[in-house]
Amino acid sequence: MDPLKRARFDKLLESVLNSLHNRIHRLLEEVPLVVEDTPAPELLEELNCAPDEICGLYSGLMLTERSIDDLPSLPDTIYLYREGILAIAGGWDTWNDEEDGTPMGGDDVIREEIRITILHEVGHHFGLEEDDLEALGYA
Repeated sequence: MDPLKRARFDKLLESVLNSLHNRIHRLLEEVPLVVEDTPAPELLEELNCAPDEICGLYSGLMLTERSIDDLPSLPDTIYLYREGILAIAGGWDTWNDEEDGTPMGGDDVIREEIRITILHEVGHHFGLEEDDLEALGYA
């Protein structure tokens, strides 16, 4: 991603972060949010997906699976992937889905996809599975 598009994305990300509840901000003080253009090639191979198919990833042990007997491990981390979010949102330009007329692309849709992705990965931190997140509208 070129530097101008990266800066545009990051400005949208900043506006989303500013709009989130204080509880999410407190969590992000403990669980770092790392933003990258795409996942590492090794991760893409492991997940068997393309760079534009993954918006985010929670790396760590869910709170619901932790035990006092656990050995220290790498810190939990939430990853956001710019290219995946842009692809799922429909890109920089606005358009309407031909099948149902849903607005796609543009800053508002990208901003919403960023918000959904952050909340989706935070949900994984708290032990929510994909079905739970889909029911909440974060899938």
